[in-house]
Amino acid sequence: MMSGLLAGAMTVVPVLIAIPTTPAQAIIVFDPSNYAQNLLTAARALQQVNNQIQSLQNEATMLANQARNLTSVSFPELQQITADLQRIGRLMSQAQAISFTIDNLDAEFAKLFPGAVGQGASLDQHVANARTRVTSAMSAYKQTMAVQAQVVADVQADATTLSSLSARSQSAEGALQVAQTANQLAALAAKQQFQIEQLMAAQYRAQALDQAQRAQSSIDAAAATKAFLGTGTAYTPR
Repeated sequence: MMSGLLAGAMTVVPVLIAIPTTPAQAIIVFDPSNYAQNLLTAARALQQVNNQIQSLQNEATMLANQARNLTSVSFPELQQITADLQRIGRLMSQAQAISFTIDNLDAEFAKLFPGAVGQGASLDQHVANARTRVTSAMSAYKQTMAVQAQVVADVQADATTLSSLSARSQSAEGALQVAQTANQLAALAAKQQFQIEQLMAAQYRAQALDQAQRAQSSIDAAAATKAFLGTGTAYTPR
């Protein structure tokens, strides 16, 4: 009996122990320094992106300004200004008897105003020469009046041109447009100056012809008087 109990006691009986298989939940740890570093890195990256965007915007603005500075402005009034000066030039070229050509001036003046050299001509020749001189003087004044009338007409047209150029100057955007508009205003001023100079030339020519005609008439009158009086010796009857 005892031996049986001992044998039973000596027998090893395996025992199964239940071990829970559910994994333990992970614990989240917050690192403030790492979080701050990440925020700083993100802020720097965002600033770089903003800087690149601003740089691109500046380049776009610069290109737009360059394009605006290179934009030209039209000048349709130049054709009208040139045509006005050409009309004045044609009027000046219509000068008769004594033209505005320096090469022919001496010959034309000597022919029209011979002074005392041509006193051996006949009376009819003297009358014809005097008539030619009077006609030349009247033609010169007529030409002066034609130039004056053309200048007055051009001045009225220049008022419209000046208004157009002034408006274009105020609306100029780029440096090129500003410079071109300034040149256009200068061209208009130069045209008006040219007209004044040509008008003065025509006026002075008419006055010079009139004075020369008067001087030649005085010379002719003195020569005629001398020819009429002869030697000046009175007749003495015998």
